[in-house]
Amino acid sequence: MLDGLLFDKDGTLFDFRVSWGQWAAGFLASIASDDAHAGRLGLAIGYDARTQSFAPDSPVIAATAADIAAALVSEMPGQSVAALTDLINDTAGSAPMSEAVPLRPLLTLLRGRGLRLGVATNDTEAPARQHLAAHGITDLFDFVAGYDSGHGPKPGPGMCLAFAASQGLDPARVAMVGDSRHDLQAGRAAGMRTVAVLTGIAKSADLADLADVILPDIGALPDWLDQQSA
Repeated sequence: MLDGLLFDKDGTLFDFRVSWGQWAAGFLASIASDDAHAGRLGLAIGYDARTQSFAPDSPVIAATAADIAAALVSEMPGQSVAALTDLINDTAGSAPMSEAVPLRPLLTLLRGRGLRLGVATNDTEAPARQHLAAHGITDLFDFVAGYDSGHGPKPGPGMCLAFAASQGLDPARVAMVGDSRHDLQAGRAAGMRTVAVLTGIAKSADLADLADVILPDIGALPDWLDQQSA
């Protein structure tokens, strides 16, 4: 039995390709001097503007805003990592996020089962909260943390352990749900169960060695939970 579920945000609650492909296209165009420069910036962060797709190792997938800025700074003379990080955070909150599944009904169902729910994202906390609020689901979470919330980024276990501690839960009775190796590594390091979903960039084979189960999306969680209690 589980007492809590801790969700990654991008690629888990929200479909990664749809949500962040649109953001990357707009953001890079806004800071580039011309189309060729935008192409070089995209290459620096593993993004192809022609297909609005990301390379598997793109820092946009699982790294922090500061990591994305660090990847871009060599193509932005006169800019600092700190200034680029601020620009990323300023625009990220208004990114057009696309729900992986209808979120409010699912999260309401999970809370109705007595589960405590949290979000642990390598996004910055402020835009993460903007995304949850834009979809009317902030009230369904007991805990929301970003990489800047004081617990460290994933794959470190800090956010996972902070969620468990804040809710008085045994980490062994919590599942970390995510679409990337960083998510699953964080969950494992915290002593949690690990649930992989395929609404990000990673394939099943990329996650299998770290996942207790691989689901197509978080909509499959209720059936999986039923199997755990059978």
